Amino acid sequence: MGGSKNVYASVKSYSKRGKLLKKSDFQTLAESRDLDELITRIKNTIYGNAVAEVQKPYTSQGIESALRSNLADTHYSIAKSVGNSGVLNAYYMKFIVSNLKSILKGKALGKPQEEIETHVNLHAEELIKQRDIVIKALVAKDLEEAVASLSSVQFGDEIGKAAALYNDKKNIQIFDTYFDKILIQHLAGAMKSHADKDATKVVGMDVDFYNILSVIRGKFWGLQEEQIQDLIVPQTPTAKELLVKMISAATIRDAFNELSNTKYKDLIPQTENELDAIAEFERAFEKAIYQAALSSFTKMFSFATIVGITRLTAFEVRNLAAIAFAVEQKIPIDVTMSKLILEEE
Repeated sequence: MGGSKNVYASVKSYSKRGKLLKKSDFQTLAESRDLDELITRIKNTIYGNAVAEVQKPYTSQGIESALRSNLADTHYSIAKSVGNSGVLNAYYMKFIVSNLKSILKGKALGKPQEEIETHVNLHAEELIKQRDIVIKALVAKDLEEAVASLSSVQFGDEIGKAAALYNDKKNIQIFDTYFDKILIQHLAGAMKSHADKDATKVVGMDVDFYNILSVIRGKFWGLQEEQIQDLIVPQTPTAKELLVKMISAATIRDAFNELSNTKYKDLIPQTENELDAIAEFERAFEKAIYQAALSSFTKMFSFATIVGITRLTAFEVRNLAAIAFAVEQKIPIDVTMSKLILEEE
């Protein structure tokens, strides 16, 4: 952890950690009768400024977009206060990747540009002067043209692979996985040069989460072994060995059971139904990442706290977006609360 810059950033992270919403805050927000009431209630939290500009008639999409702009500002200022951190830059890429996911999935499904645009927020790109890449893909007339427009960017070949595999399998989630792979490659690369063990714990879990889930999903989609191999970004020889065993396991259940000698043994789903088991595992793992991010605050002035707050604020905005959607769709409060990623009571 070098110099006063990081100390400053760590102190900032601590003050943000103290301002994170509590479970009771989320409960109050989830109990809103409609989006008007939700906006009023959000205005009583630290997210008041974030939603001040949201125009009526309110939509969950509009609220989520405002919160994402605010999150981009938060992550941008954290990254700037640290200086040049590959790990934080990789997490920041998430905003751009998320937009590209929405665009390519929209194009693949033949949605009109106007509809795709409602899911795209370019604030993060504006902060780092990267709008053009996303705009080019957005205005492309179809998927093929959008993929071609991205062929010259640093991860163009991965996007090409995603489109080819999508055309073969027609599963829209293939785009999610390949774009996540781009992010994870950046994270894994940035982590190699990192000495902070506590920070690498959270980042390492994000990498493991991606790899294990990609293997399981690949098996679920009926991909060939080498197609699944292409998705993984192993950190270490031991991780690689485990993933290869999972890939060659006969069933999804057997693949999950390969985790029984790892630190993730408690996350193995007990559900029989494959789709439910995958969802259950995904949720359990995300909760574990959330807990790891919370526990990164045990040591003052470490880079881990900066990674921790980056992850925690992202979870927080995701929870708020989920609540906005649930209030709009009149989803029962207990169902909404059960979907959030919160601190274990």
